[in-house]
Amino acid sequence: MDWHKCNIAIVGGDRREQEIARLAATTGADVRAHGFPWPPGGIKDVRHAPDAAAALKGADFALFPIPGMSVEGALFAPAAPGPIVPDRAMLSGMRAPAHIILGWANDALKAHCQALSIQLHEYEWDVSLMLLRGPAICEGLLRVMIENTEITIHRSKVAIVGQGTIGFLVARYMVALGAYTHVFARNPVQRAAAQTANAEAHALEELEALASEFDAIVSSVPSQIVGRKVLERLPRHALLVDLAAPPGGIDRDVAKDLSLKFVWARGMGTRAPVTVGASQWSGIKSRIERIMEDKA
Repeated sequence: MDWHKCNIAIVGGDRREQEIARLAATTGADVRAHGFPWPPGGIKDVRHAPDAAAALKGADFALFPIPGMSVEGALFAPAAPGPIVPDRAMLSGMRAPAHIILGWANDALKAHCQALSIQLHEYEWDVSLMLLRGPAICEGLLRVMIENTEITIHRSKVAIVGQGTIGFLVARYMVALGAYTHVFARNPVQRAAAQTANAEAHALEELEALASEFDAIVSSVPSQIVGRKVLERLPRHALLVDLAAPPGGIDRDVAKDLSLKFVWARGMGTRAPVTVGASQWSGIKSRIERIMEDKA
C-alpha cells in the first residue's frame, strides 16, 4: 500500500502512543496526534493537533488507546486537559470510508460509528497482541504487589481469578517466583493448563470457601465476580489487584467498605511504553494493511 496517501489520527493514550505515533510516521503516512503526553522535543513528522476534532479531521484511520474507554465513554487520556468523549460531531470529520482501531468500544461509540458508516476494529481480545504486551503487564503487576505488601511474593498465597491470556501469564510468573499459586476459572481446559503449570486449579465457585487463605487476589476478568461474600472472608492484610478493563473483576466499593487494600492496575503496559507501543503498532500496521488490501 502507498502509506503516503494515508491519514492517521492518534487520539488519547499515554507514552505508548508516543511510540506508536513515531513508528506510524516512519511509514510516510500523514500523522496527527492529540491527548497523550507530548514530549518536549515533539515527535518527528507527527503534527500535534490542538484538540481531538482537529486530529480526526480528514483522517482515514483513527487510533484510540489500548485500554479503551471509561464507563462514562471517555477515551483513556490521563494527560489530556479534559475528558475526550468521541461523539458524532467529532467523528464526522473523518474521511469516508473511515476506520477506528482501538482496544474496545462502548455502545455509544458503536452507535456513532454505525450512523456515520465508520468501521470499528477492536483488538482488546487479540491474543497475539495481548501476549506481546503481557510481559510488561506482569512486570507492572509485580511492582504493584511489591510496593503494596509487607511480605514477599515468594511463599505467599496468591489467588489468580481468570485464566485468559493475561491470567495464565500471571499464574506462570507467580509460580516462577515461588508463590503458592491458586487459579480460579470456569473453563475446565484453562484449569487443566494451570495445573500443568504447577498452580492449584479450582472452579470459580470455590473462591468464596478458600478466600480466608490468601494474601492476595489478582483478577483479570472484566466482570465483577469477586464480591462481598469473597471479600468478607479475606485476611485484613490481603491485597486486591484488578488488571481488568472497566468495570473490573473486583467490587472496589465493597473493598473500600471493608478497608481492604485495592489497586486497580489498568494500563500496566505503561511499564515499558517503548516495547509495548512497538508491539501494538506491529499489530495495528498489519490491520491497516489488510484493510487497504481488501479495499483495493
